[in-house]
Amino acid sequence: MDIETFYDENEARRESAEFEIGDEWSDAAGVLYELSWVEATGELYLMAEPEAEFGTDPFGDYWPLPSDVDEDTVVIVAQVASHEHLQNLLAGWEEAMLSSNSLEWLAQRFPANS
Repeated sequence: MDIETFYDENEARRESAEFEIGDEWSDAAGVLYELSWVEATGELYLMAEPEAEFGTDPFGDYWPLPSDVDEDTVVIVAQVASHEHLQNLLAGWEEAMLSSNSLEWLAQRFPANS
């Protein structure tokens, strides 16, 4: 789902405190993701932004073109009841996030069928 749909489906998400847990998570293809936790709902979610397109100005400098926020893809990874529990589950995330295909590390902590 896109980020606006994510927030529209549950107003508590929009009004809640949110904690970002890194924005350099990667999959096997090298796509980057941001990981966040919504305090009010306990939802841990990944958001993949579309690949940025770049333009140039008259001086030859590159700059990212604005992206459509509706293109951001959100996937709920897990429900985690408290921030303290989340911190325990993600101990070592700062280092793990920077490794190649770091979503594999994350998937080991939150198996799909748990």
